[in-house]
Amino acid sequence: MNTLTSPTGLIHSLLLDGTGGARALTWQEVTDWSAEQGCLWLHFNFEDEEVQHWLSRESRLNDIAYNGLTALETRPRAVSRGGNLLLALRGINLTPGAQPEDMISIRIWTDGSRVISTRRRSLLSTEDVVDRLEDGSGPLNAATLLVEWIDRVIGRMNETVDELEDDVSELENKVLSGQIEGVRLELAQKRKQCISIRRWLAPQREALSRLYNEQLPWLDELNRLRIREVADRQIRHVEDIDEVRERAAMAQEELLGRVSEQMNQRSYLFTVVATIFLPLGFFTGLMGINVGGMPGVEDGMGFWIVVVLCIGLMLTLGALFRWKKWL
Repeated sequence: MNTLTSPTGLIHSLLLDGTGGARALTWQEVTDWSAEQGCLWLHFNFEDEEVQHWLSRESRLNDIAYNGLTALETRPRAVSRGGNLLLALRGINLTPGAQPEDMISIRIWTDGSRVISTRRRSLLSTEDVVDRLEDGSGPLNAATLLVEWIDRVIGRMNETVDELEDDVSELENKVLSGQIEGVRLELAQKRKQCISIRRWLAPQREALSRLYNEQLPWLDELNRLRIREVADRQIRHVEDIDEVRERAAMAQEELLGRVSEQMNQRSYLFTVVATIFLPLGFFTGLMGINVGGMPGVEDGMGFWIVVVLCIGLMLTLGALFRWKKWL
């Protein structure tokens, strides 16, 4: 690629002014940039071939950083060495029509004066940070950019976690009130969402905890404490997801218990009916055999006598079941 032309996968190149704002740079200005000018933030789509070429040949990043920024799949993690930080995070997919558990990854590398980040799909948390820079109320340097970005990623999870809690609470109420039509499938879907989200949140919790303990020269104590607060919120999100998953599991157990109870009641009812009509069937079958000597064959009231006997037998059996408390 031409060194004077920006890679086609460049999303933005911003120079933080140190007062909360930022200025977009041309690629020539990016090439001529030096740390004395301020913090440089380059954000790329790593699937672009020109971006991969620039990252591997011209960015002065080592192989670990390059692989971390361009890997197709990566778990949340924090790795530091010699004042450099490589951070991978996952954010909730809030795109309309998307599934929240289909979480979007972002990868960040910084040495305290230059920030290089990559993504494949757009994340609203990134747009939040850019909007604040455009308003002049954004981060001042690489440290505050990192902290605010992480804070936005974790903050965007609140709505999703709250929705999961509300949805499971509603399903629990349906189960307790006996409205079980379609609830089993919905509970299974909520459990699946919780499991999928927790798959990424658990290692992300560990990554943020490790980031807090990293001794980076450009990360001051105040920003480290802010990272700790964000990490605590991430821990609460994991705990909330675990609680929602357990509540969904308990609701499923209660649902299965109620369904089993209904089946038992119906089976019991069928058994009682069969028990009552079994002797009646035997009696009427006996009276219907075509052999000589059957009593009442010539009697005009014979049919009604049999009916009365059947009704009496049925009432006797019903009274016996009631006395035995089987009904």
